[in-house]
Amino acid sequence: MAKKSLTHLNEEGRARMVDVGGKEITAREATAEAIVSMKAKTMRLIKEGAIKKGDVLAVAQVAGIMAAKRTPDAIPMCHPIQITGVDINFRFIDDEHLVIEAIVRTLDRTGVEMEALNAAATAALTVYDMAKAVDRGMTVERVRLLAKSGGKSGIFKREER
Repeated sequence: MAKKSLTHLNEEGRARMVDVGGKEITAREATAEAIVSMKAKTMRLIKEGAIKKGDVLAVAQVAGIMAAKRTPDAIPMCHPIQITGVDINFRFIDDEHLVIEAIVRTLDRTGVEMEALNAAATAALTVYDMAKAVDRGMTVERVRLLAKSGGKSGIFKREER
């Protein structure tokens, strides 16, 4: 059985940043999500804009966008890329769960999966930070890639949501 090599390791087995210089520039998009689980009272306060630190969703939205742009600063082997768009969406699925969806787009040589994941996770952590005074038991759950398109590997779409 042939041993598959990892692209982020050099011949000596040490970490390296993959050279994407020879790859074609294509339109790429990735969608990721994170879920914040909280008490119903906390959710109500967020919806009513009654959290003392301010508008939780507005701050989380900006934090997610900023995180997408700063992903290479947090993920060592991530390439700085030209992000062309970031959307952060919020959906209340019941009285205790907030879904945060991050969609990131680029025209570049490498994908934006890490940017989308970082955006969703950071927006979720920001919700926690903004509301922790009323609910320290909140959890950030299921940070995951939902879909990606573009590039050599083509399309990925998670079957179950």
